[in-house]
Amino acid sequence: MTTSPTPAGVLYTVVCAAPPALHVRTLISQAQQRGWDTCLILTPTAARWLETDLPDLEKTTGRPPRSAYKLPGEADVLPPPDAILVAPTTSNTINKWAAGISDTLALGLITEAIGKRLPIAALPYLNKAQAAHPAFPRSVDVLNDAGVHVLLGDAGYEPHGPGQSRPERFPWNLGLDALATVMTAQP
Repeated sequence: MTTSPTPAGVLYTVVCAAPPALHVRTLISQAQQRGWDTCLILTPTAARWLETDLPDLEKTTGRPPRSAYKLPGEADVLPPPDAILVAPTTSNTINKWAAGISDTLALGLITEAIGKRLPIAALPYLNKAQAAHPAFPRSVDVLNDAGVHVLLGDAGYEPHGPGQSRPERFPWNLGLDALATVMTAQP
């Protein structure tokens, strides 16, 4: 874990449906230890995976986890973000995000974050076969060129082989470290 201070602020943690999502409390704990007011945004499938945990996650963060757009005219229950960490992010989300697809709340928020120039990091979780698809490296390049810090390979997550998934060892701290570096470099 980094020893550099993280500026206080609101962190949206966008969680996709990959096995580390079941360990999201680790991310929340690490973010809160660094002073972040942590809000949880889930893809629809991640919300289904964590359905029985949602009340406890709300108590932990102090805010309701969100996975769907609010109705027009409804007040937003979350404050605006100062930074966004998308972790774990799947090949599906990376590819849709790079294409500008906003068919879920999670994708809508992270697509818009690029235009708002918010500090944003993505920590993928995928296997080598998914990473080998020709769309994936192109999508990573598009996002990196747009200012997203996609933490892949030596700088983040190394795609695992078939049957070699270790979600309990997901390096959440690398995403938080990347955001701390970006935010301390801003004027």
